[in-house]
Formats: sequence, structure tokens, C-alpha cells
Amino acid sequence: MATPDDLKFQEFEEATDLLSADPGATTLSVSNPSTAPATGEVKLDLSEDEEGQEENSELLGGEKQTGGFWTFEYYQSFFNVDTMQVLDRIKGSVIPLPGRNFVKHHIRNTPDLYGPFWICATLVFSVAISGNLSTFLSQMGDPQYHYRPQFHKVTIAAVVVFLYAWLVPLCLWGFLMWRKGTERQTGGYTFLETVCVYGYSLFVYIPTSVLWIIPFEWLRWLLIVVAMVISGSLLVLTFWPTVRDDTNLTKFATVITIVVLHALLAIGCKMYFFQTPVQTPAPTLAPPSSNHTALQTSAAKPH
Repeated sequence: MATPDDLKFQEFEEATDLLSADPGATTLSVSNPSTAPATGEVKLDLSEDEEGQEENSELLGGEKQTGGFWTFEYYQSFFNVDTMQVLDRIKGSVIPLPGRNFVKHHIRNTPDLYGPFWICATLVFSVAISGNLSTFLSQMGDPQYHYRPQFHKVTIAAVVVFLYAWLVPLCLWGFLMWRKGTERQTGGYTFLETVCVYGYSLFVYIPTSVLWIIPFEWLRWLLIVVAMVISGSLLVLTFWPTVRDDTNLTKFATVITIVVLHALLAIGCKMYFFQTPVQTPAPTLAPPSSNHTALQTSAAKPH
């Protein structure tokens, strides 16, 4: 059993000699003298958790590296958005404000394909279904009309919408990259940012296509104009900063082409899916002519 004297702190002779020689000196006690720093500074070794710290810093900085384009993780990053981000981008697409760039204020260098994909898919079905309902309601009073679901309109709408949402941004992005080599052009957007802008610009056509069911041509054309102004303003306000430093011919031709292609999509969908059927009048029998009646009378008389 340990005695009280054994529990007392023991003084080392070296420490006593140092204190007696220099009363202001400090001592450092280490368990392994061979690993003690010579300068008296204590350093923490974080080599074991170095990889974890780098991973956390990449996540906090938004610079997490993904795999190659052949991996699933590469495409998964383009769908990594939450509901609030998608709603904020939809709100920004239907309320374009001058001086508020859609890419800088809503996309913020994190373009997504989740919103554009579902917007295009919803627009395909809304245009096709609304077009079928519009045809049915307009022909409902005709006894000779027999309703047949027009499923081919879904395929046509899908081809038109998805080609527009991918092919037009690809051509525009390629043109802007080509003009980026000139002296005046100094900046631009990535291909995914261009696709993201075009995808969200189509959202306004979803409620517009549903309202096209109302069988009033003046209302349908009014809705087309409103939708084209909203979505066209978003595209012009977004891509104007990328071409405004170019030549006058190039920048105005680019903007006009963007607006014209966007207008052709809306007008083409209205004319094909919501065309007013032409009522063909029933054929009427013409009354017999006077000469034909005289010939029939003379033939009937006995000779």
C-alpha cells in the first residue's frame, strides 16, 4: 500500500539546478524526449485527418470535383437542387426585371437540368392534352363528329419542345463562343447555363397552353403575346450583356434571331394544336333548271 510520501510530487535534480541557475526559466515536460520540439513550440499533427479536411473545404467552397462525363456522379450534380431553388428560378423566369440578370441572380454558377427537363415534359403534355380538349369542345355540338384521341400530338409536341430546348441553346452557345474570339466579345455563358435559361423561359407557356382551351381566338392571341413578351424579355435581358460589346450588326441580329425563334415556337404550337376547325356546310341539291324542266315536259307529252 502506497504511503502519503509516495503520492507527493517528486522534484528532479536537473530542474532544480536550472531553477537555481536561472529563476526566470521555464520547463517543459514531455513523455518522450526524442520527439520534443527543440524550439519549445508545440505543433499539432493533423496528417491523419488531412483528407477529411480537404473534402470539407471543397464542400463548403462549392468546388467538389466530380468524376468524368462517363460516370453517374457527373450527371447527378446537374440535378442536385432543392425545391426552393427551383421555385426561385421559376419565379425569376416569369418576372424578368431590367438590370437583374437571370444567370447571376438565380443560377449563380450552379445550372441545373432538373427544372428545365420537367418544365419541357410538362409543357409537352399540357400542349397535347389541351389541344385535344380544345378540339373536342369545339366539335361537341356536331352530330357527325366522332372523338378520337390524337396520341400522335404528344410525340410531335415532345420532338418540337425538346429540340427547341436543346438545339437552339447549342447553336447560340456555339455562336457566342465563336464571337468570343473577337476583340469586342469578352465574356459568355457555359452551355449548361444557356440550356438552363432556355428551359426556365418555357415555363410561362404551361399555364398559357391550359388557358388556350377557352374557345375565343382573340383571347388565345392575347395570351400568346403576353407569354412571348415575358419569356422573350427573359432571354433578351440575359443574353444582351454577352453581345452588347460586339458590332451593331451582330448584337441586333443575335437578339432578333432569339426573339423570332421563340415567337415561332409559340405561334407554331397554337396554329397546329389549337387550330379552329372549319365547318363544312352540308351539300344542297340545286333546283332543276328551266331548260331541263321543259325537256322533261315535252318528253312526257304523247306524240
